[in-house]
Formats: sequence, C-alpha cells, structure tokens
Amino acid sequence: MKTSSLTGQGLTNPPDAAPDYRSPNVWQALGLASGERGTLIADFEGQQRQLAAIWPFTLAVQLFAAVVAMLTAFLAERIPLMLRMGAEGMGVAVFGIAALFVLKLPACRRWPTAVQNWAAMGYGAAIAAGLVLLLWETSQLPMDRGQLTCIVSLLGALGGTAMAIHPVRAAMFAFSLAIATTIFALAGPGLASSMAFVCVLALALATRRLAMMDVTLARRANAEYQSGALAAQLVREFESNGTGWFWQTDRDGRLTYLSEKVAAVVGAGTPPIGLLLTEIFQMDSTAPGTERTLGFHMSSRTGFADYTVRPTAVRGGDRWWSISGRPVIDSSGRFQGFIGSGADLTEKRRAEAQITRLALFDGLTGLANRQRMRAALDQALNQQAGPYRTTTLFLLDLDRFKVVNDTLGHQTGDTLLKQVAQRLLRAVGDAGLVGRLGGDEFQVLLPGENDPEKLSNLARVIIADLSQPYSVDGNSVTIGCSIGVAIAPQDGNEPETLVRNADLALYAAKGEGRGVHRFYREELLQGAQNRKQLEDDLRHALIQNQLHVVYQPVVSTETARIVGYEALVRWEHPERGAISPSEFIPVAEDCGLIETIGEWVLRTACLEAANWPKNVRVAVNVSPIQFANPALPAIVTNAIAKAGIHASRLELEITEGVFLDGSKSTDSMFKSLKGIGVRLALDDFGTGYSSLGYLKSAPFDKIKIDQSFVRGAAIDGSRNAAIIKAIVNLASSLNMETTAEGVETQDEIELIRELGCSHIQGYVYGKPARAELVRTALNEGNGAATISGYRVSREQRTKLFRTAMLEVAGERGEVRIRNISATGAMIDGIEFGRDPQSVTLSIELLEGDLMPARVRWAKDGRAGIEFAERFDITRLNSAVDPAKARRAG
Repeated sequence: MKTSSLTGQGLTNPPDAAPDYRSPNVWQALGLASGERGTLIADFEGQQRQLAAIWPFTLAVQLFAAVVAMLTAFLAERIPLMLRMGAEGMGVAVFGIAALFVLKLPACRRWPTAVQNWAAMGYGAAIAAGLVLLLWETSQLPMDRGQLTCIVSLLGALGGTAMAIHPVRAAMFAFSLAIATTIFALAGPGLASSMAFVCVLALALATRRLAMMDVTLARRANAEYQSGALAAQLVREFESNGTGWFWQTDRDGRLTYLSEKVAAVVGAGTPPIGLLLTEIFQMDSTAPGTERTLGFHMSSRTGFADYTVRPTAVRGGDRWWSISGRPVIDSSGRFQGFIGSGADLTEKRRAEAQITRLALFDGLTGLANRQRMRAALDQALNQQAGPYRTTTLFLLDLDRFKVVNDTLGHQTGDTLLKQVAQRLLRAVGDAGLVGRLGGDEFQVLLPGENDPEKLSNLARVIIADLSQPYSVDGNSVTIGCSIGVAIAPQDGNEPETLVRNADLALYAAKGEGRGVHRFYREELLQGAQNRKQLEDDLRHALIQNQLHVVYQPVVSTETARIVGYEALVRWEHPERGAISPSEFIPVAEDCGLIETIGEWVLRTACLEAANWPKNVRVAVNVSPIQFANPALPAIVTNAIAKAGIHASRLELEITEGVFLDGSKSTDSMFKSLKGIGVRLALDDFGTGYSSLGYLKSAPFDKIKIDQSFVRGAAIDGSRNAAIIKAIVNLASSLNMETTAEGVETQDEIELIRELGCSHIQGYVYGKPARAELVRTALNEGNGAATISGYRVSREQRTKLFRTAMLEVAGERGEVRIRNISATGAMIDGIEFGRDPQSVTLSIELLEGDLMPARVRWAKDGRAGIEFAERFDITRLNSAVDPAKARRAG
C-alpha cells in the first residue's frame, strides 16, 4: 500500500508495520520517546505544524511585551531596572527566535518528532521563565498606567505563548512548570508558590489525560482504516498500479464512476462524472463509420468486449484503451446502467509508432533520418504534374565537434547534438525539412526556394545560431557550422547528383576557413575530379620515384652557423611540374599514403645525414597518422641503425594535432621515442591544439614558432614580437630550444636574435636545396650560413584564389585575386594598357562594399593594386564571395 493514502487520515503507524496497541507510557503518549517498534503513537507532527503556524504571531507579542517593559522602565527613569528588563527581554527574544528557526527551518523540521518535542519543552520553559521575571520586575515600577500597561502586555504574552504551545502537550506542561518554578525562585516558599505548584499538578493531570486521548483518537482512526472495505482498497491498488481500470454508468448512459487515472486524461479540465460515455470516448478512427457503434450498444443495452477507443478531448488524443461493458439488471429485472472495465493500449500503440518512427526519424535528435530525407528529396525532385518547383538542399557539418567528443565524452556530444537540432529547427521553421544524416552532419531540404539572397540570409542565420555558446552538463561549449548549398535543377536533378554537389560546396566552405556557407559551382566538381586525379598520380609517383627530398638549413642565432637541416618532401610531376606539398600532403593523409611517404623521407634523410659533419642534425616531420602507428619507434630505430648515425642527430618534428585524442598511447609513444635517444620538436606551435597542458608531460627538446607569428614581426605596430617573446620565455622555463620559422628578411634576423630565439629557419638563409647542393655548401662554407633576401619586412601576404568585381571607368568585370595583404592585392584576368599606374579603380572584396584602389604595376594579364585604405583581411573569412553567390543563383 502507498503511505500517502494513509497519512492523510491521521494514521501514525506505517501500513507495512503492525500497529502497537499496548498501553503507552507517559513519555510515549507525550511524544518524548518512540514506541517499541520505533514509531510514535499520536499525531505529533500535526501538533508541531500547528505550533509552527501560530508561532510568528506569538513571537511578535513576546517581543512587543519585552519592549513595552523596557520602555516603561526607561520612562520611569529606572535605568538599572531597565537594564535588567533588557537582559531578561533579550533572553525571551533569543529563545523565541530560536524556536522560530526550529519550527521553520527545513533542516530542523527533519529532526525526529521526539527531539522537536523536547526542543519545544526547552524554549517554552525558557520563555515562560523570562516573561515571569519581567512580570516580577514590574512590581518595582510606580503604581500608574505605565505599570498597568506593562503588566497587561506581559500577561498577554504569557497567554499568547500558552495558547501557541498548547497543541504540544509536553511543551505546555514544561511552560506551566517553568512559571511555577520561577515564582518559587522569586517569592520563596509560601502561599503563592504552593498555589502555583497545585496548578501545575492539575495541569499535569490534564495534560496526561489529553495525551491519552490523542493516543485513543489516533488508534481509532487506525482501526477505522483497518476495518475499511478491503475490496475497495484492492480495486484502487489495481487501478493505480496496473493498466486496468473500471467504469460505470446510470440508466441514461452517464458516467457515475471512472477510475481516477483515466478521468484525469479524458476530462480535459472538466470532471467526466455526469457526462455521457459516448461524449468521453469515441471509437478508433482507423475504423471509419464505427463512431456510432458504442452508442448503439448503450441504447440497445447489449454487452460489448474489447472495443478500441480514444478520448474525444484533444488533450488526450494520444491515448488508446480497450474497453468492455455489460448491462446491470437489479433483482426486479430493471436496467440500472452499464458496468465495465478497460485496459490501456497506449504503450502498445506507442511501441508500434516507435517502430515506424525509428524507420523515419533520428533516434537521438528526433529529426528526420537519412531514409526520410532521401524519400523527401526523391519526392521533391520527381514531380509528376504542374509547373516545376525548384528545390534547395543545405548540407551542414559542425566545426570542432570532434574536439567536444574527444575532450568531454560522447555523452556530452550527444546532448550537444540535441541542442543543435533544436536551434536548427527554430532557425529553419516552416521553410523546410530538417534532418540528421549521422554524426555531426545535418541536411535541410527547402522546396520551392532558389533565391540566392534569401538562401544566403537563412544560411547566415543558421551559422550564427549554431555558433552561439551551449551549456552542456555545466560546461560552456562553443562550436561552429559550415554549409554547402546546391539548387535543383541547375545543380542536379537527380538526388545523388544534388547531394554530391552540396557536399562539394560544403567541402569548399570548410576549406575557406569554416563558419561560412558556399554555393555549388562547377569549379568545385572540377576540383574534386582534380583531387581524385592527384591521388591517382601520387600513387603512380611513389612507384616511379617522382618524389625527392630537399633540405632547408637551421641556423644558430648565436654563431650564425648551420646546425641542422629540415628534410622536406617535394614532387616534380612529369606533366604538371612542381606540385606544392600543401596540395598533395592532405591528399596523402586522406588516402592512406602518408605513412609510406613519411617512412621513405625518414630513411632517405637519415642516409643523407650520414654524409654531413657529426654536429649537423637532420629534422623530419611526423604526421599525426604516423605518430599513432605503434610501429613508429621500430621504424625510427631501423632507419638510424641502417644510416649509422647517432640517435641524437635525428630530430622528429611533431604537430599539436597528436594531442587531440588525449589518450594514454600518446604518452607511451613519447616515452618510446625518447628511449631511442632522438630529439623531439613541437612544430607550428600556437596554430593547432588550443591547450598548453601537454607541455607539462611531453618531452620536447625544441619548440618551433610558426611562421605566422614571425612574418611581419619587424613591422611597426605588430604584436607578433610580443608573442614570440612570450613563447621564448615559456620554452626557456621548460629548458627547451626555440626555432623561428619563415624568416625571410634581414631585419627579422636581428629581431629574432634580440627576442632570445636559439635558432632561425627561413628563406633568408636560402631555399630548401637537394642533397648534393647541401653537401657542397657544408664542405665549401665550413658550416657558415649565407644571408639572402630582402633587408626590411613588408606587409604579410596571404595566398588565395578568390573572385571579385572590379569597376574601372564605370565598367564592371570579374577578376581573380591571387594574393592579398592589408595594403594591396595581386589580381589577374584584366589588361590595363600602356600606362597602368594612372588607372584608378574600385574593387568589391565584400558584397556591396567597393574599395578605392590604384594600379602599381601590370604585366601579362596580372596586376598589383594598392588600396586607398588598409583592409582587414580577417573579414574575408566571414563574408560570402558575391561573385560566387551570383553564379550559384
């Protein structure tokens, strides 16, 4: 049985324990001790609740009486008396407030009832003694109205306190006993004390009688409950805990009884008792025309069984029951109504719906799944009649979501995906269908929309909403979103083609800095095809030995001598010429060739280092994929042994990407490599993993400062020098060397030396050279470094391939940007004639924003332009390419 169904009737013994009917002793009857079974006998909790309800008013009366007493003594100029009254009044206030805390604080209210009763006795007795002492002190006041006022207020406080604690029998007895004891202490033996104790004795007898009456009433309530109808209790138990329920109607078919749990569902705010059964339930709509079947049985007074019904009220529309009923005939043969039972079919129906939902909806986010999105796309593209409606497909991918999974766990990642789905639904609204394909990939299908401007606005809204911080399990998480957009029919009228093209647009968005959207264009397909061709050519290049290794010097800032070389792989394509590592290395990582290439570079570099002076080291890059291979230490050991060089002459350059998984295998790999004796360098420091925690345990010998911090460091106003200095100080405190990468100008050499870097690497000491040239330079120059390059630094330039609109003399045309800096750019696709430097123009780098510029040089269809004002290059990462958007539309 449920305890909640019993306590409301005053029952104090829990129903799962046998009642203790033996006569209680006085301590148990007063609630100062538990029964033999550990249960109290009367409703002492109710007594405490009554006391708690009255006490704030009683405390106000007590404080008022104490203040009146002090004020009266003050007005009577009885300062010593006022001080004594103040001390006594303070005692009353302290115990009164303490009682308020005991009665009101949740922590105190959880005390055992016996402890609360003892506490009530304590503060009741203390307050009684304080009030009697105050009353006694009033005898020293002058016989006037002030004394009378003081006496009345104190007697009122005594009476009010007695009324408040009266429900707690033990506290009332302690209150009266304290009054008598205080009178005896003040007046001594005599008639007053005798009368006080006689009253206490009478009150004690009355209190005991009342306590026994409380016990009798509690036992009577218990007995009445125990003697209740067991059958009714069993029915309630069945109704509350089972799926079954009962109903009954009168002669007119109006409900006279309905199980409470069903009534709460079908009532829709109105009690169903008194309503027609056919007004509450209707037959399942899956059987058309059967709504009158239930009414037919009610009117014809015939029984029915296992009819599936649902509520007529909208509030309960997702519930189903199976009901049965039969007519009730009394002993005189008169029809009295219907009586019946029902069983809940909701879970069964929901299970069936869940099976259907799992086939069409994502189990984690509730969005449409891949199958439903594909079916919706098929339906949108395969239009049978009417004018053709365009269809737009958004393909979304979350940026930095993998970091969340790796650092906070997959459970946090799942919670984050749910929040992403909710934001995505709010952003798209009724404009389209939102689905999750799996992982962190989502789709949005927008039928009937092909306006590039509207689509761009929606894409920006989605990116902005999904990029706002999330709160997941107490962690603040920030991710991003990239979107690829394809529009049917111009970008494909087949589902596979449209999805592929949206994926290519997404790949372009992620390649242009993430957090942006891009429309599909044909160049993207050509780029993907070129990438596939590059992969095939790379596999062929490995067989045909088209790859070779070049070496870039690493120079000591202290001695200006070469102390090592970094081995770099190059590819000379027989038809396309030199291919940049930035193009083929990502392809090698994606297609699984990077380990083969990396091992070949390692062995080649070690063999070449054997021809150099023993004080010159060789550095080899190790990709995160190589680093994750447990066989890497064996490969390194074999390469060193075969070349016959000391292990300390080999330096492995590792990027911060190896720390992303944060697994124990990373620490184990570092330990194994250091055990071989090779040096370890942290490459491209500051551009990858966002935590410095790995520096505490990773045994690096050197930190290589990324060239993005080095370039432009010597330019006035640049903060790069401060960043370099901070990295040098960090490395120095960890006993690590530092190498500044990408040094190209001579003024940067002096700056790097002043900032404390131990090594320099860059074009200022020469471009990477083949092995035979390196050997010649080491032999002829005896290790001395040769300086080349510009003397002073210029603005940093960023290489990119981006279209822009150019306006010259009122005419507009599209050009391509090859590189750009804050002060200018190099463009191609336009001829400026014989006197290009006299040409002024405007270029639209951002949509709707024309920037004045002038031509500095022009040759062979290319030109260098200088902006009239400095341009913030970072704005390009968050802007839409206007020319591309127009072509996509």
